[in-house]
Amino acid sequence: MTATGPGPLALVGGGEWSEGCTFDTALLAASGGEDVVVLPTGSAYEFPQGLVDRATAWFADLGARVRALDVYMRPDAFDPDHVEAVRSARFIYLAGASPMHLRSVLKDSPLFDAMVAAWQSGAVLAGTSAGADVLCDPMVDTRGGAFTVGLGVVPGVSVMPRYDQWSPEKVHRTVSLAPPGLFLLGIPNATAAIRSADGSWRCEGVSEVAVHRDGVAVPLDAVRA
Repeated sequence: MTATGPGPLALVGGGEWSEGCTFDTALLAASGGEDVVVLPTGSAYEFPQGLVDRATAWFADLGARVRALDVYMRPDAFDPDHVEAVRSARFIYLAGASPMHLRSVLKDSPLFDAMVAAWQSGAVLAGTSAGADVLCDPMVDTRGGAFTVGLGVVPGVSVMPRYDQWSPEKVHRTVSLAPPGLFLLGIPNATAAIRSADGSWRCEGVSEVAVHRDGVAVPLDAVRA
C-alpha cells in the first residue's frame, strides 16, 4: 500500500448506523471502496451480532458490504487473517460499549498496528461510542467521567460519547479533571467530529459537538490533533 498520509478519521458519539448518520456516505466515498471492516470488539459481552446486523443493513443501503471480524478477545487481535483484513482495509469502523475491553484487546497488538498503518496510508478510520473514546489519549472512563490511558491514535483529544445523555454534574466533573491543554469533545448520538486528511475538524450529523479546553468552550475548528 502506497503511503499517502492519514485518511479521514471520524469520532462518532453513538447511535451509529441510524437515521441522521449522513456522514457515513461521505466517509464511504472518501475510502474509495465498497467494503467496510467492522470491529464489534467493544460489545463482546453484549450481543455483538446486533451491531453487525445493523451495520450490514445500513451500509447495504449505501451500496457497500460489511466484513465483520470476530475480534472479541486478545488472541483474536493476533490472528494473521484478522490482521491482514485490517491492514488491507480502506474503511475501518470500531464499535461497541466498553472502551476498557476494546483497549485490553487491541493495545500493543499486531491488529492495532495494522489499523494505524492502514489509516496512515489513507484509509478511513471511524470509531463510535467506545470506539471513539478508545482512539483518543487520554480517554474518558465513561463509568465515572474521569480519565485513563487510551490507544493514542488521536493524542491530546478526549471524547465524551453519547454526550446528550450525560448529566450536567458528570460533564462538570470531566471538564474539571481534564489535563491542561486537552481538547475535550462532547459528541451526541448520531453526530460525528471528523478530522479531514488535511488535519482540519468539522461536525456532521444531527447535533453539534461541544468542545472544552482548559475549562473554556472553544469551536471545533480550533482543535489541533
